[in-house]
Amino acid sequence: MVDGYRGASMAASANKEVWRRGFASAAALALTLLFGALVYLVVESNDERDAAARSERQSFETIMVVRNIEESMARAEVALGRFVINGDSTPATIYRNERRAAARQIENLQRIVRDYPAQAERAERLETLYDAYGSELAAITRLTSAGRNFDALARYNSVANSRNGVAAIETLDEIADYERGLLSGRSAARIETNERARILANLLTVAGIILAIAALILAYATIRAFRQRFDADQRAEELEDAVAERTAELEALNAQLRAEVAERTAAEQKLNQAQKLEAVGQLTGGIAHDFNNMLAVVIGGLDLAKRKMAEQPDRATEHIENALEGANRAAALTRRLLTFARAEPFLPEGTDAAARIDSMADLLSRSIGERVTVAIEADSDIWPIWVDPHQLENAVLNLAVNARDAMDGKGELAIAIRNRTLSDGEAGEIAGGDYVQIAVTDTGSGMDDAVIEHVFEPFFTTKPVGKGTGLGLSQIFGFVRQSGGDVRIDSTVGEGTTVSLFLPRFDGDVVASETGDAAQPAGRLTADGLTILLVEDDQRVRRSTTAGLEELGHTVLACANGPTAIDVLAERPDIDLLLTDVVMPDMTGPELASHVAGSHPDLPVIFVTGYAREAIDGEQFSGHAILRKPFTLAALEDAIANAAPGNRRTG
Repeated sequence: MVDGYRGASMAASANKEVWRRGFASAAALALTLLFGALVYLVVESNDERDAAARSERQSFETIMVVRNIEESMARAEVALGRFVINGDSTPATIYRNERRAAARQIENLQRIVRDYPAQAERAERLETLYDAYGSELAAITRLTSAGRNFDALARYNSVANSRNGVAAIETLDEIADYERGLLSGRSAARIETNERARILANLLTVAGIILAIAALILAYATIRAFRQRFDADQRAEELEDAVAERTAELEALNAQLRAEVAERTAAEQKLNQAQKLEAVGQLTGGIAHDFNNMLAVVIGGLDLAKRKMAEQPDRATEHIENALEGANRAAALTRRLLTFARAEPFLPEGTDAAARIDSMADLLSRSIGERVTVAIEADSDIWPIWVDPHQLENAVLNLAVNARDAMDGKGELAIAIRNRTLSDGEAGEIAGGDYVQIAVTDTGSGMDDAVIEHVFEPFFTTKPVGKGTGLGLSQIFGFVRQSGGDVRIDSTVGEGTTVSLFLPRFDGDVVASETGDAAQPAGRLTADGLTILLVEDDQRVRRSTTAGLEELGHTVLACANGPTAIDVLAERPDIDLLLTDVVMPDMTGPELASHVAGSHPDLPVIFVTGYAREAIDGEQFSGHAILRKPFTLAALEDAIANAAPGNRRTG
């Protein structure tokens, strides 16, 4: 019985041991599975935490690189501004280094955001804008290196608001703003993953206490997790400090830039004032000398004519002719000044340059003297050009006078008119195409490169004080540029100079040129004298013009302003022609003509102008004859003949 009990007890113990072992095995398996699950969760949590930390770090790195790019661009612009103002090589070196640094940072930015399509597209756009903006800045450095500081400074001020530069800064702001928007979410994700990793690490530590091996593994994973989290937090704090430091540096740089801009503005104002004073001095000396010479001829001639009028009328006529020549020279100088100041209207028309210059042969010979031989040569079938013929004649005359002075009044002057087909950049800055070249060549002293560099600047002259205004070549340059062409100078010291005007070909018809005042025959009108309404606010000019019109056999109704002229037209329907000044108080000549057009649409109008203000649109002269002050009786007669009823020629 006892043996049976023991057997039963042993069997029960064996069963219990089996159950205990099975339970232990099951528990061990469960703990192993639980440990494995915890390990898996910890690993997954660590990967998520690492991914969140990398995303957050990527945002901080992106923002920091953006600030570095902005800082390098700002420093480059500051250095370029110093280089333009001072011409020193040190700022130029700083400018190039900062531009290269910005380019490297842009490449770094592209590497950082290459896995983010939206940001990668913005980075590519930034590189394109940065290269385009760099091309604009490179033009400034080339101008400064060539010594053209004023042109470089003007280009620098215009490039300061460049669309490429502004767009590049805006793109940088877009990239930074986008990353800031992502940063808050990424920081929250990092905190959440850190918290999850911490909980799982605690669970793993508890499991490690139950299972030694699992505890060791869990402890290792926990230590690793905490270490990684600490490193991530440390790196995040370092990035935040770096961004704050860069932001402070950028603010300081901006303050320095504003101070330098203020300093540069003050320096520019002082420089402009000095240039104005120098220009006024040069202009006053040259014009005073020329006008005094001309007035001496006019006053002396009229005084001698007054003395010889009774006893020697032939000598009196000679003195009057000399006085008229002096007055015409004064009028030509006034026209040069008005053209230079853009105060004389630009009235282009289809022009045959060869015919115009050929008709000037006598004028050129009288102007430059008998000791200078003049040769004019032109290709057959010279192309028409679209220019103001009076300004073309003035430009050629100025070049001839300059050539005479360069030859000390003795030598050979050649004027060649050629058809030229140019390629891009062959002559100055004009585009390729068909042009007419007017080349004026002398055998004078020539010019070196230092003089050629400044010859087109207003008031620049190599003549002694009082011997020139310095307006001739600058006026020629302005006329040619206004006509769509360019000027080229080829000169050798001691051998001579060739000044070439390149004027674009005109596809329209040539307007028949006028042959000059002196060639106009008297009595061109086939009808009897006309009834002319004269509007002139200056009493002396009004009296003189009235006398001239009456001398030509016309009936004159003179008034001093536009409103009075309107009243006269309302009372006198028999008026044949309106002769009006351009610049008058209350109502200008074009305003009067526009008002009269409604009630008298067929009334011819002649504008008399000596100074057309910029406020008057040159298109308002279209369709009407123009008579420039001062004018001769022959020129007045010719203008009336062209505008008279039945013989009207529109412009």
